[in-house]
Amino acid sequence: MKKISLTLLLVMASLGANAQFGKLLKKGNVDAGEKLIKAATLSDDDMAALSLQSVIWMDENNPIAEAGDPYGDRLTKLVSDFENEDGLALNFKVYLVTDVNAFATPDGSVRVMAGLMDLMTDDEILSVIGHEIGHVKLGHSKERYKTAYKISAAKDLASANTNAGQVLADNEIGGFVENVLNAQFSQTNESESDKYGFEFMVRNDLNYHGMEGAFQKLADLSADGGKGSLTSSHPGSAKRSERAKEWADKEDAKNN
Repeated sequence: MKKISLTLLLVMASLGANAQFGKLLKKGNVDAGEKLIKAATLSDDDMAALSLQSVIWMDENNPIAEAGDPYGDRLTKLVSDFENEDGLALNFKVYLVTDVNAFATPDGSVRVMAGLMDLMTDDEILSVIGHEIGHVKLGHSKERYKTAYKISAAKDLASANTNAGQVLADNEIGGFVENVLNAQFSQTNESESDKYGFEFMVRNDLNYHGMEGAFQKLADLSADGGKGSLTSSHPGSAKRSERAKEWADKEDAKNN
């Protein structure tokens, strides 16, 4: 009989009331049980694979600006000096959608929506990119993916028979991506990433006043002071613009 680890036994005990898990135990399917609790123990390699799977799915399900497209060429020019950020290899694409948004994933993929590019200047776009990279570098995105994976496992989406290099089966990834998109960052996460994005601008000799402008434009989109801008996970854009201005003023004073 396969030896069961103490960790697995403890998790089995805590999940004993779960009907699906109970069926797995009755079948003696220890491997399937281990797959269910993987949500709590995702390794960095698992996270990288899961992130890559989700980005591939999103790329396949969104129109992408190819070379020669004005949006794609503009972003390529903007990020030509940013092949990596503090050891994280980066890759960039534009989704030809009207959403005013952008995101970055744990594998280093950065995706910018055409709607955001229509609204913002180059410096403002770069400040948003710095902010999104901050979510990855500060570990926020990893926690978001873990949360989404736990939801997938709870919905009995996790499969014990995935292809090599995959954490979810092909027919599961769409639901997982939906869980990722629905999982919101906390206001503390957002504040930390704002600071990272500002420092990203300073560190790369970019116009750090761009962050102030970016958040002000997001605030202007909404009658509630920006609380609904750049998706509901980015609250209080007006206040964040004020804070970015304070940072910029201090940086100006330091440089004069």
